[in-house]
Amino acid sequence: MNPNNETLFSEKQRFGQKWIWAILIGANSIFFYGVFYQVFQRKSFDDNSMSNMQLLIASGLMLLFTLAVLTLKLETYIKKDGIYVRFFPFHLTLKKYSWDNIQRFSVRQYDPITEYGGWGFRFGFLTKGMAFNVSGNKGIQLVLKMDPDY
Repeated sequence: MNPNNETLFSEKQRFGQKWIWAILIGANSIFFYGVFYQVFQRKSFDDNSMSNMQLLIASGLMLLFTLAVLTLKLETYIKKDGIYVRFFPFHLTLKKYSWDNIQRFSVRQYDPITEYGGWGFRFGFLTKGMAFNVSGNKGIQLVLKMDPDY
């Protein structure tokens, strides 16, 4: 381990909002009930029901989406040589923001909905830049130098 690159701060976040999980569990429950009712009991909701294959595919996609949300993780490290961020699974490796390329930074309160349109890997609507956020309304804002090679 390089003693010159000591971790000064680290944080790991996941989506933990109860309303998100309530929606995902509710949607999965509806699909799995539909599979049980239509595929295994061989009953149809109405004349316009999905085919068994369509229902199985839709249920599988909903389950995969739920598992994807479960794997989302935001990691932030402040080290002596810069700030590192990874929003897994979008970033497989840590993204380094070197102190040499940071003009200024601050910890600030923001409005995730109006400034970035919500949580996740977002680009600003009314503001320039992008945000990696999972929950809450406080974060580190980086203003990068305008280095064309960066």
